[in-house]
Amino acid sequence: MKNVRVWFEKKNTARYISHLDLNRCMSRAFQKTKLPLWHTQGFHPHIFLTITMPLSLGMSGLRESMDIRLIEEISNEEIIEKLNGALPLDIRVYDVTEPVMRPSEVAFASYEIDYEPENASAEEAKAKLEELLTREEILVTKHTKKGPKEFDIRPYFQDMQLHIREDGHLTASHRLPISVNGGVNPTLLRDAAARYLDLDLFEHITRTCLYNEKMEIFQ
Repeated sequence: MKNVRVWFEKKNTARYISHLDLNRCMSRAFQKTKLPLWHTQGFHPHIFLTITMPLSLGMSGLRESMDIRLIEEISNEEIIEKLNGALPLDIRVYDVTEPVMRPSEVAFASYEIDYEPENASAEEAKAKLEELLTREEILVTKHTKKGPKEFDIRPYFQDMQLHIREDGHLTASHRLPISVNGGVNPTLLRDAAARYLDLDLFEHITRTCLYNEKMEIFQ
């Protein structure tokens, strides 16, 4: 028996697949491939499959991973080929490795964010957001397991750098805390913009990488 980590991208239309549906999608793909996977025991056995830090609905992911358990030797190339033949086009497997870190070690995530202001130009939105990030406190409503609560996002966004690309799009690259118990979602800045600036932002968020507490890339 051998544990392996399968790396994949989830982009375009696939970003609207929920975590629950992604689990179902992956399970069906494995059933089609007939790969030699270990199944859980009990009255309702199912494929052992664990996805690392599920993406929020609507987010793309460039370096997503899931852990499976093989009961027979099979090449990484065959796993990749068979899975890509059974998955939707916007979910692509690109690597298979042995797990190095535990998912519980993940502490940060990096994001690329494209903003499309609906009631301001890119330049106006950039200036307004930069002013917002200089405030001493930026409160938003964060939904937690215990219910909604007021949450100050300023400590997590104060180092955020906003840029206007050559094509005129407003973008940002940022790292935020994340863990199995929750984290800071990049959508909270959009909520703050609506609350403080009356600025409506449509955003496309791509999670690019996960890290441990030492800022080492999750492997």
